[in-house]
Amino acid sequence: MTPLMWAPDTWWSLFGHFLALSLMSIGGAITLVPDMHRRLVTDSGLLGDADFTSSIALAQAAPGPNVLFVALMGWYAGGLGGAIVSMLGIMLPSTTLALSVSRWVSTRRHWLSVQAFQAGMIPVTIGLLLATGWHLAPSAQGQPSALLLSIVIALLVWRTKVSLIWLVAAGAILGALGLV
Repeated sequence: MTPLMWAPDTWWSLFGHFLALSLMSIGGAITLVPDMHRRLVTDSGLLGDADFTSSIALAQAAPGPNVLFVALMGWYAGGLGGAIVSMLGIMLPSTTLALSVSRWVSTRRHWLSVQAFQAGMIPVTIGLLLATGWHLAPSAQGQPSALLLSIVIALLVWRTKVSLIWLVAAGAILGALGLV
């Protein structure tokens, strides 16, 4: 892909896909990774597995919002235009809805139905994040050491205040040494 390529069919496809996914991004765009993989890698072949995974890894390592992986996927699939339309597609509906709902909820926090809805969304978000993690780590599913490392890291993140950068560094060192 060249950055300034002309690919309106690809751009419309990317825009439509991310627009449809946007309203389902409970817990953030990262929870939609399994469906993004299905559409962009498996069904349409716009991205390879390596580009898909590297776009997520690069965006998560970079400072700034973690939704930037969507722009990288768009870039790999359709150049600069693909990056722009992917971000517009994922951000416009969800941002508009979040702004509208947060204003509405701020005046109705005391309502039992609002409190119940917010409490009910917690397990949904956790489930979507677990599905994303499972999808992104297929090699760990068959390796007991990698699975054990994932569990230990999850427990450390949950129960301690250890900086995530140290956990990432520890994982990188273990991987470089061939232990996982």
